[in-house]
Amino acid sequence: MKITVKSGGIADVKADAVIVNLFAGVKNPAGGTGAMDKALGGKISALIKRFDFDGGLGENLSAERDGGYVIVQGLGKASDFGAYEITQAAATALRKAESLKCETAATLLHGAGIGGLDPEMCAEALTIGAYLGNYKYNKYKTGKAPCDLKTLTIVENDESKIAAIKKGIKSGTVIAEAVMKARDLANESSNIATPTYLADTAKKIAEKQGLECEVLGRKEIIAGKMGLLAAVSKGASQDPKFIKLFYKSPGAKKTIALVGKGITFDTGGYSLKKNMYTMNGDMTGAADVLAAMEAIGKIKPKVNVVGLVPATENSIGPDATHPGDVAVSLDGQTVEIFNTDAEGRLILADALTVARLMKVDEIIDVATLTGACSVALGDELSGILGTGKELIQELIACGRQTGELYWEMPYYMGYKKRLKSKIADMKNTSKSGGGCTEAALFLGSFVGDIPWAHLDLSACDSPADRPLADAGMFTAVGTGAMVKYIMKYAK
Repeated sequence: MKITVKSGGIADVKADAVIVNLFAGVKNPAGGTGAMDKALGGKISALIKRFDFDGGLGENLSAERDGGYVIVQGLGKASDFGAYEITQAAATALRKAESLKCETAATLLHGAGIGGLDPEMCAEALTIGAYLGNYKYNKYKTGKAPCDLKTLTIVENDESKIAAIKKGIKSGTVIAEAVMKARDLANESSNIATPTYLADTAKKIAEKQGLECEVLGRKEIIAGKMGLLAAVSKGASQDPKFIKLFYKSPGAKKTIALVGKGITFDTGGYSLKKNMYTMNGDMTGAADVLAAMEAIGKIKPKVNVVGLVPATENSIGPDATHPGDVAVSLDGQTVEIFNTDAEGRLILADALTVARLMKVDEIIDVATLTGACSVALGDELSGILGTGKELIQELIACGRQTGELYWEMPYYMGYKKRLKSKIADMKNTSKSGGGCTEAALFLGSFVGDIPWAHLDLSACDSPADRPLADAGMFTAVGTGAMVKYIMKYAK
């Protein structure tokens, strides 16, 4: 799908679907929606009255118009409206257009008219929502492809806003393309998306975007004393990889590390999982980081960024780690592996140590880490916590701008005593509650005093249809917030 902007009135545009909008509680539409209502002889007002349409976010109405359709998209309360709501409204309207078998669509810029919001921000959010709502993973589908939208035109009556809208479309496209790249990786089957596949993907990204890439295999991981990554990978027939990507900006005075969990399939090890069906997506953090690094190569920010991905399967085999085994981390800490299914924090610990030894200025890690976070927050919010308070708040704000919702979880040091081991410096988990906090405290033991944010991706998959993702799809949550955060260095 291609997204463009056009100057003019929405009532004069020809497209299979023309999208107008309505804030909650409005019964007499004004602005562009009012102009369309007038052009249609009051049809929109009549529909609102007939169906008692309240304009709730995620709700819409449609009617025939000139051989196509007009879609009235609800925006929710004006007082609550912002970038996140724009992503949801845009995606919902586009999904409606697709259900009507439309190939071309035109839309008002939600929020930039009567809503009074910044047109660049609105265009960026609309672009993200449109692309992600239109995303499908059809790689292995045979037969006739479904009808997809080919073009979306943003129609703006105010010429002075066109330049800002173009900028918003451009930045929104970069963010959306990164999220879709991460989704392609996360939704790939585990027999394809092995650690070697991720490493090869990183090499291709580096070559295309002018990044530096280094990949370590099993022998180098062991020789490099990454004992926790090595312990998790012992049962896997697939060769583990430790992937490093470097974006270097001349004269940059700051370095940010992005660290992503790359468990390409998780059986739980000898602490066997009951349900493994979605465990190909346990490398969503790795997919996020690889896609973000590709986007960073495109936007060329004035900051150095290093992407670190420890990648391995967590499998059962004659050499696999047992519950109760002790492994030694890269920085020399001994860890009793109390539960082999708490493996993500083990491989991340060695990666976080690499970032710390590089003396980076900030660390962001992303991981499908704990079921406890999903229990606490469900599948539409992701947890965020750590030591970098300002960083955490900025990422929460960036997430809202890209259609991702984060909730700060407690980084409560009182729970660290639970990780004490009788035979080692610490153990990787306990039998207590508060698992999201406990896992973050384990990771924090390897970060040092570097400002750090940990994203526990409880919203990594979509059990039911949502505006931005089909049911059963991995969402690649995390990518958007990271790319948007790095974008501030590109201005």
